[in-house]
Amino acid sequence: MGKKIKRYDFSRRPRKASAFWMTIARLFAVRPMLRGRRITVTKTGMEGIKPPYLLLATHASMTDFPVMYRAVAPYNANNVVAIDAVRDIGDWLMRRLGCICKRKFVQDYSLIRNMKYCADNYKSIVCVYPEARYSLDGTASFLPDSLGKMCKLMDIPVVVLNMKGNFIMSPQWNKVEQKLPLRADLMLIAKKEELKDLSADELNVRIRKAFERDDYAYQYENAIENKYKRRADGLHNILYQCPHCRTEFKMYSEKTRLWCAACGKGWEMDELGRLHAEDGETEFEHIPDWFKWERENVREEVRSGIYRFEGDVAVHTLPNAKRFYDQGTGKLVQTAEGTHLTCTAYGEPVDLFWAGTELESVHVEYDYPFRKDKYKKNIFGDCVDISTRDESYWLHPLNKRDQLTKLSFATEEIYFLAQEKIRESHKAKQ
Repeated sequence: MGKKIKRYDFSRRPRKASAFWMTIARLFAVRPMLRGRRITVTKTGMEGIKPPYLLLATHASMTDFPVMYRAVAPYNANNVVAIDAVRDIGDWLMRRLGCICKRKFVQDYSLIRNMKYCADNYKSIVCVYPEARYSLDGTASFLPDSLGKMCKLMDIPVVVLNMKGNFIMSPQWNKVEQKLPLRADLMLIAKKEELKDLSADELNVRIRKAFERDDYAYQYENAIENKYKRRADGLHNILYQCPHCRTEFKMYSEKTRLWCAACGKGWEMDELGRLHAEDGETEFEHIPDWFKWERENVREEVRSGIYRFEGDVAVHTLPNAKRFYDQGTGKLVQTAEGTHLTCTAYGEPVDLFWAGTELESVHVEYDYPFRKDKYKKNIFGDCVDISTRDESYWLHPLNKRDQLTKLSFATEEIYFLAQEKIRESHKAKQ
């Protein structure tokens, strides 16, 4: 069976975005998605900046794409898009919209070649979402150190699009979209002439500063009221540990309420996105503060060597942009040493290990897919996506609930620790 599987050819040259198909997309996708939403676009340092340029965009929801096209209008772009998104829309159409396909968190040198090909030959905007997944708490996600090097290789102006409001209108743990005001800040980070003198590290500093954001702070400071009666549904997916009794994976949420089944403490989420304890102290009024506290706890587990996840997972593979393949069940084990997957795929045994230095982060999806009516053949639930160069493994934890956020934290903290050990080793040899 394995020989019949045709894998995606990432080396194929991307196409220039078709004026005809982009007009159709703007009329029947971009405009409808933005209808009823007030959007404010600001531009800083963009005077005289025209394509080609490298656009680095923040990532929070599906609304990012229409907002991006609104911000860069009247120009189109060659978008770097994950293979699962290409699968959702279809490779034929996505290529005609100028999309460049890739797998998340996998180093692929053909990607840089294709991006540079678009800039050099099509003189287009090349748009990348470097966080490679939607923000889980409305703040900046992991940004790889390789970004600065990529900017220098592209050798075109570097621009950041920082979008606010996209998260609070449709967080990944509650995807029912609300019509709330949006803001998009388009900022020049580096002119082409500066790239020779700036180091990759200096570019990374500029990029990370430009990516700073906090959608809940944006909501509160601008008094943006979310009146949706079920606005806290799914909040337990990211706030999985109780700050009162410290129990993990016993949190629940419904309507506007979040509570711990272990100790009984509850919190109410108000219309401005703030949390209020029903009784006693409100440990974290600001959701990202709770999220950050959980990450710090995972960091301590990883660095002390006690962190461990081990569980059975349902396995689906995505070798191309056409369909998922059901591969039965497997086992996922993650410790401070790395991440280990064993399963069977296409009738052959699979034994994969990603060391801490090899896996920067992972893509997670809560309750995937959201559109159950559209994807009846592939209903997975909570998933973590880990890829190799030729394959994406979509893993659904069985018999354990609400594991995704902690797995995401742990993967990044394991990577950070591994990088620290490498630096310390280099210093010791000098």
